[in-house]
Amino acid sequence: MADPDLRDLDAFVVVARTRNFRRAAREIRVSVSSLSQRLRDLEERLGVRLMNRTTRSVALTEAGELLLSRVAPALRDVGDALDQVRGLREVASGRLRINAPPPAVDLVLAPMVGPFLEAHPQVDLDIVSESGFVDIVSAGFDAGVRYGEHLAQDMVAIPLSGPQRYVVVASPAYVARRGKPRHPKDLLDHDCIRARYSSGVMHDWEFEKGGQLVKVDPPAKLISTNMSVAMRAALDGAGIWASLDGYVGDALKSGALVSLLEDWCEPFPGPFLYYPSRRQAPPALRAFIDFVADWRKRKTNRS
Repeated sequence: MADPDLRDLDAFVVVARTRNFRRAAREIRVSVSSLSQRLRDLEERLGVRLMNRTTRSVALTEAGELLLSRVAPALRDVGDALDQVRGLREVASGRLRINAPPPAVDLVLAPMVGPFLEAHPQVDLDIVSESGFVDIVSAGFDAGVRYGEHLAQDMVAIPLSGPQRYVVVASPAYVARRGKPRHPKDLLDHDCIRARYSSGVMHDWEFEKGGQLVKVDPPAKLISTNMSVAMRAALDGAGIWASLDGYVGDALKSGALVSLLEDWCEPFPGPFLYYPSRRQAPPALRAFIDFVADWRKRKTNRS
């Protein structure tokens, strides 16, 4: 019987990595039934079961674990070799998968998408927005976006934007009713609008002035990871909200929101685009890296 081809082995590795046929099928762009049949054919060719699967879970057998440990690195080497060959082409093409937290998607990546796709019509973008940390290599992403303190040492990182700044805001009606906090610790006596991350953690609010760092854990009148909900609640006077300035700039200009504790809100470096260190980046990623550098240069010249 014929040996399996690379497509069969690649399908096996994707299922083994995701542990989910539906997600794996979406990633390699085939139907679930087609993927399942491909894996059954692979097992028949090898004469051994590679994975135990139910309607809810997928688990590798001993043979599957052995095959994965040997095949996955080999396929990565093949992929790198093909990327190097494709890199010789002048026109960037293919799918570029990026994982990024929602604020970076909304405020930094979103304005780039249209111009980038216009400049590189043969590239398809796949941007996944999630707040939790992921291993971009094992999850099948070409690049990720994170802030500096969360970057792994073995990654190449380039700045995506200039400095950003958190601002503390409330509606004029809320301020008239409850007064303005003068110090970050005054927030402990106010209603606040906060976010809980996918990990379940609700981070303290951090403030800095003249080298003095203050962390507070204010009471949450509302907890929401949805920016539209948080913004609506702040505008309606439900409480005080700490938000990146990019979300509330228009509301501050119009007077719908007022800024609080301004002298405690210092700017910090914006997010970074990061990707695995390797000799030749895939053409679509290289095109995006070059686009980001040009985008930032043009924004700096306009400011």
